[in-house]
Amino acid sequence: MKLIVGLGNPGSKYKNNRHNAGFLVIDELKTRITNNQIPTSKQILISKSKNFMNDSGSFVLSQYTKYNIPYTSLYVIHDDLDIRLGEFKIQFGKGPKGHNGILDIEKKLGTSEFWRVRVGVDNRVQRIGDSVQGERYVLEDFVVDEKVILNKVIKEICRKLETL
Repeated sequence: MKLIVGLGNPGSKYKNNRHNAGFLVIDELKTRITNNQIPTSKQILISKSKNFMNDSGSFVLSQYTKYNIPYTSLYVIHDDLDIRLGEFKIQFGKGPKGHNGILDIEKKLGTSEFWRVRVGVDNRVQRIGDSVQGERYVLEDFVVDEKVILNKVIKEICRKLETL
């Protein structure tokens, strides 16, 4: 069994924020399951964190404990400013050094040994010609042309997750 958790901030105010990239991937996975694009024989649990990003660890710990899965079967999907928009990485035990959601999960779980699905959201230089402070940038909404790029990468991420 695999547990896949998308990180973000709850509430309609944050729905299209860059910080909610993890939620957007979960939405696509749920659509694929509903449309029978993912075989029901696959043991996959998917969920969006109910907590705000910086307190993601509490939710992930509760799900991890509830389903009693090994860390090697935990996948956390999150935005990543170290990766350009339109790119992603799936890595075990590696991730951004300053992502508060991931840091909180590592702290609450007591380990960094789980999978990260790192969704690139950095488009600051191309969009505005200057670097904006990351904390402010991730709380801004994706603009229309960024959503087109993001939707393509979300579909690619889902295909990869289906084969893991």
